Amino acid sequence: MQPHPNVQAVQDALDNTGALDGSGAPSRVRILPEAVHTAAAAAAALGVEVGQIANSLIFDAGGEPLLVLTSGAHRVDTGRVAADLGLPTLRRATPEFVREHTGQPIGGVAPLGHPKPIRTLVDTALAGYPEIWAAGGVPRAVFPTTSAELLRITAGNPAEVA
Repeated sequence: MQPHPNVQAVQDALDNTGALDGSGAPSRVRILPEAVHTAAAAAAALGVEVGQIANSLIFDAGGEPLLVLTSGAHRVDTGRVAADLGLPTLRRATPEFVREHTGQPIGGVAPLGHPKPIRTLVDTALAGYPEIWAAGGVPRAVFPTTSAELLRITAGNPAEVA
């Protein structure tokens, strides 16, 4: 069975960047039995701590997308992030805005595999885990990686976002 086009785009991006999991092996997208729309559900399905889930949250930064990869144990402080970036406002993006800029649905947005690069912040709290899990393009898909790899493969910047 062919993987969903979003999952294939994410796996292709992982392969093209040489992304690694926590053990140093190539990172592979894994399809879970059921959709995991929250960090808690993903953590339960994977048998890991909720903080090891890298939530991919798209914000509308004055009409431009901003991807914040945050630990599942945190909530993004939009006021803090906006101030740190010198933005007047930062709003949670609409589902349409998310799909337009990522090609992926809310609940399955991956850190990569988008039509074009998106400015990305990576929560510094993720560095506290030897392996973290991120969405793979659809709500049932995830992949293992590390905080350092997320920074590298997304060309992201480390940030305190909570």
